[in-house]
Amino acid sequence: MQDWPGLIEGYRRWLPVSDKTPVITLREGATPLIPAPSIAERIGKGVKVYLKYDGLNPTGSFKDRGMTMAISKAKEAGSEAVICASTGNTSAAAAAYARRGGMRAFVLIPDGYVAQGKLAQALLYGAEVLAVKGNFDRALAIVREVADQYPVTLVNSLNPYRLQGQKTAAFEVVDALGEAPDWLCIPVGNAGNISAYWMGFNEYKAAGHSRKLPRMMGFQAAGSAPLVLGHTVEQPDTIATAIRIGNPVNKENALKATVTSWPSPMPKSSRPTSCSAVEKACSANQPAPPPLPA
Repeated sequence: MQDWPGLIEGYRRWLPVSDKTPVITLREGATPLIPAPSIAERIGKGVKVYLKYDGLNPTGSFKDRGMTMAISKAKEAGSEAVICASTGNTSAAAAAYARRGGMRAFVLIPDGYVAQGKLAQALLYGAEVLAVKGNFDRALAIVREVADQYPVTLVNSLNPYRLQGQKTAAFEVVDALGEAPDWLCIPVGNAGNISAYWMGFNEYKAAGHSRKLPRMMGFQAAGSAPLVLGHTVEQPDTIATAIRIGNPVNKENALKATVTSWPSPMPKSSRPTSCSAVEKACSANQPAPPPLPA
């Protein structure tokens, strides 16, 4: 089996790196696209469903894709420390890649609302973890202020290199299928991943690697659904801690992805501005989904 070098080397021509960029990698990427026949059977109509299993990345989430880029570029810029707010996945990835790159990692978590397994990883990799009173949005506000005032690199998805790394998942989907899928369905927290997928699909299509773009469908928990509701949720609440975010920093990119990817008869000036409005605007052109069997 050919040795996979990690996504920076695997997709180097698509990424903002140069010969001067120190590649900090844990061989992330190249995760499988797994058929889900039971789900496909429930949907019916000959639909094929695949699951992009990014849980096989080194720290167990898609965040490793973005972190290999963010840490590599931070190292290239001479940074000695990184900081992030996290509900779990980002903390584990930041700590692991910072340790790999010989850098310090500082993590702020919302007290009592973090995945314990991910927190354990961050501690194991030597990150300095601080719990703050409040939710993720409060923790993010604090780390943004710190990064503005001190020589430490912010590695949340506000960092543009995060999305550059995460877009490679879209490349892998097209490479595996030979074409872009009809739909891409994805949970939405801070909205970086749906934005990154859309970026990747667009870049691959522009280069002739696919003939179409998928329709993007983001999902949020009922108690933490700022994009569905169309406004900030001050006290987001869901047991899914990774998406317990009331004010996504990438919301504009996410809304652009969903609105642009859905065909609409309306002029641009009248197009919807929230995910729920997207569904309403496009429902006239789309057949109703088949009911699930009891």
